Amino acid sequence: MKIIVAEKMSSSAINLLREPGWTVVTPDQINGNLPNELQDADALLVRSAVQVNAALLAGAHKLRVIGRAGVGVDNIEMEPATRKGIAVMNTPGGNAVAVAEHTIGLMISMARFLPKANQGMHEGKWEKKSLQGTELRGKTLGIVGLGKIGVETAKRARAFGMEIIAHDPFVSAQMAKDNGIKLGTLDEVFAASDYLSLHVGLTPQTHNMINAESLKKMKKGVRIVNCARGELIEEAAIVAALQDGQVAAAALDVFPKEPLKESPLQKLENVILTPHIAGSTNEAQENVGQQIAMQVKEYLKHGVIQNSVNVPSVTHEEYLLLKPYVTLAERLGSFVAQISETGLESISVSYTGHITEWKTELIRNAVVKGILSVAGEEKVNLVNAVSLAADRGVPVQEEKKPKASTGGAGSVISITLKTHKGSHIVKGAMLHGETPRILHVDGIDAEAPLEQNLIYMRNQDVPGVIGKVGTVLGKHGINIANFSLGRRGEEPTAGSPREAIAVVQVDGSVPEAVVSELKGIPAVQQAKAVHLPQ
Repeated sequence: MKIIVAEKMSSSAINLLREPGWTVVTPDQINGNLPNELQDADALLVRSAVQVNAALLAGAHKLRVIGRAGVGVDNIEMEPATRKGIAVMNTPGGNAVAVAEHTIGLMISMARFLPKANQGMHEGKWEKKSLQGTELRGKTLGIVGLGKIGVETAKRARAFGMEIIAHDPFVSAQMAKDNGIKLGTLDEVFAASDYLSLHVGLTPQTHNMINAESLKKMKKGVRIVNCARGELIEEAAIVAALQDGQVAAAALDVFPKEPLKESPLQKLENVILTPHIAGSTNEAQENVGQQIAMQVKEYLKHGVIQNSVNVPSVTHEEYLLLKPYVTLAERLGSFVAQISETGLESISVSYTGHITEWKTELIRNAVVKGILSVAGEEKVNLVNAVSLAADRGVPVQEEKKPKASTGGAGSVISITLKTHKGSHIVKGAMLHGETPRILHVDGIDAEAPLEQNLIYMRNQDVPGVIGKVGTVLGKHGINIANFSLGRRGEEPTAGSPREAIAVVQVDGSVPEAVVSELKGIPAVQQAKAVHLPQ
């Protein structure tokens, strides 16, 4: 067995790879001749500098696994690796403790004015009265996102005597309870927090989630920490809130454009800024090195794939057959997650038609990926989706039904999303084998394209609703590409109209203000803007 460590890693990580009969080639032994070394290598370990592209992989005839010591895999081309049957692994969560500790450190710094105190002392000042701070004990920490970093932050905050409230619709109530965390809606977290810490990934739903409107929902004097993604906070809105006192202080480690230059945040005394260093500790770097070494070793010895970021092992022909249904599954999962109102308890996926004869792991994982990607902290992919669901205490079930029950569609994917307050069921199929469409939502048939921008509405089946919806969208310059309607088949009870749904495909994204106006139509019971992955 030959393993190439192409970039500098700790000696402890390299030693983990040493086994009788195994050869480990270190960076100083490569001498700029990586392509030749790879010709008979079984494994390649990299950080971020080495570009693992199709040209490099062309001569890697024995390579079975690529290990990335870190999270991002932008330097690794997935398609050529997958086509050659090479598993690609990374190390998510390897810096979770480092980021959590930095978060707590920033909270203490805001509470006790540590940067100002330090600067004053270096300037020869002895200012005590103006530096009287507050304690973390007894305060409420609101956490948005309960992935590994969010949970580690909560554990440390509890040690300071803080109350924890968090929002993450894709975490089970039991997992939150086990960690002493109260779950709430996003608005409930905003309203309760003395300190607010963000730990979610960047999605259309989380982009600029801290804005002028959400800041108004918070306590006056709230303190905000962001060690996740700079794009979660609208800069102009938080600057205004910091200036008028709605936000007492902010501590930011990440920014939409890095390095940070010429920002109004740099001129505010009640802002602590750090240069994206939350995950940068000696221990974190050591940890990701050891973690990837162990993962690669497990795969080479036992065939166990951990934290893989490419698809499971299928032939190229099988993948081409599965690919349209993988797309359908991800979009269908994203759709049902976005129309759901409350926290997730379980996911069930069932298939009918010829799809039941295939390997469906990819399709199942695509469903879970679509659901968790709506608000997940970690980068969800086709391989790690189910394990991330398990980490969040969400079971995933799969069922294959006989061909005869498909009706008019060749193959149908059904998803049941169980939440704290009930269940949502959606069904979808491929039209002519290439166009993903939704067929059914919660007992109501409504065929519609699963395209990028949709509006989902639940309403009373009364005259005038379509016209009012069209008027609202037209007023805001939103063009309707497709308007699909459906209503319950059974006759309504006397004096009570039928329940109906609408799935409206539009050109472009739908602002929240438009959704609010749609909700104001008397017959409309629910309205949601849905943005699907492409």
